[in-house]
Amino acid sequence: MDEYLVKRETFDNVMMPNYAPQAMIPVRGKGSRIWDQMGNEYIDFAGGIAVSALGHCHPDLVNALQNQSNKLWHLSNVFTNEPALKLAQRLTQSTFADKVFFCNSGTEANEAAFKLARKYAFDTVGAEKNEIIACNSSFHGRSLFSVAVGGQPKYREGFAPLPEGIRHVPFNDLDSLEQCISDKICAVVIEPIQGEGGVKPATLAFLEGARALCNQHNALLIFDEVQTGMGRTGYLYAYMYTGVIPDILTTAKALGAGFPIGATLASNKVADSFSFGSHGSTYGGNPLACSVALEAFNIINDEQLLAEIPRKHNKFTHHLSLLNEKYNLFNDIRGKGLLIGAELKGSWQGKAKNFLAAAASEGVMLLVAGPNILRIAPSLIIPDEDIQQGMEKLEKAIAKIVKRQ
Repeated sequence: MDEYLVKRETFDNVMMPNYAPQAMIPVRGKGSRIWDQMGNEYIDFAGGIAVSALGHCHPDLVNALQNQSNKLWHLSNVFTNEPALKLAQRLTQSTFADKVFFCNSGTEANEAAFKLARKYAFDTVGAEKNEIIACNSSFHGRSLFSVAVGGQPKYREGFAPLPEGIRHVPFNDLDSLEQCISDKICAVVIEPIQGEGGVKPATLAFLEGARALCNQHNALLIFDEVQTGMGRTGYLYAYMYTGVIPDILTTAKALGAGFPIGATLASNKVADSFSFGSHGSTYGGNPLACSVALEAFNIINDEQLLAEIPRKHNKFTHHLSLLNEKYNLFNDIRGKGLLIGAELKGSWQGKAKNFLAAAASEGVMLLVAGPNILRIAPSLIIPDEDIQQGMEKLEKAIAKIVKRQ
């Protein structure tokens, strides 16, 4: 017997139990299709949680990785490298930002953003200006600082004492934000669309009001675009459809289209507070990650590709609406672009994972966003026929669940 033969049970034997993966083990992907160990095929509506923005094994990304792998993998932050500089140029040319800090994940990008906000306030005002306001139900990562800023108590439980100086207000509640903000606040952090919090878009009034309050109180506005960034909403970054410009923006997930990379973007005045030695990352900005991300950026930041995303959004929501008419499952179908949430209603609430498992058994990969939300975040270039076939498979899964009810 091959000692390296692995099954789902192997996970329970050798991995820490902080995840509960599905029964099947994917081994290969191409485009928006996945195959497991047994050769079963799945249509991928999950996209690695909004990461695989160009599907699996996109040939241009494969070529970029292979070419760079034969040149240079790693240096250190004692040196810079060409792929990192080229990617930083693209990011600054295409956004509000003047400077970029590279890291390896969304958590790290947010950690850097929160540290930068406090450092900027320390440099320009003093140590007393150190508080951060975030939103209830928000998610900003899993480090101690980022779970403290995040607005979901379940992720903080058992990890006290937490970093202090953090306040939370209801999402989209401008009055509460206005009551909470003061001159002690160094930053307000908002997701333009709450992903893990239920695929809830921020209202334009909330974002505009937050910007005005930050200006009034000399606080920085941080947009966490880890999930909404890199074309997910039909814009390169979601702030672009709002017209509200942040001082700091975080990006990861689809930035590398599957290769781990994150970045914190900022204006010059803010970025200067990350002076020499004030922050760092061993692997951040490594040539392999930046080469793949540069290729992904060049593909995604294309008018024709971005223009297709609203049309694909409409195809998904149309199918979901038809399913809702037939099975009466959803209170709401919401989101923007290819970040879509369907909120379960009534007796179906709390059972989102049941739909995820049933969908997988029918050959389609879904996500949840908490116990009540089915979430869809597929490749930005998913073919129409994959949408059609995937929704047909989803209907079979739903029909079986409804029949068992």
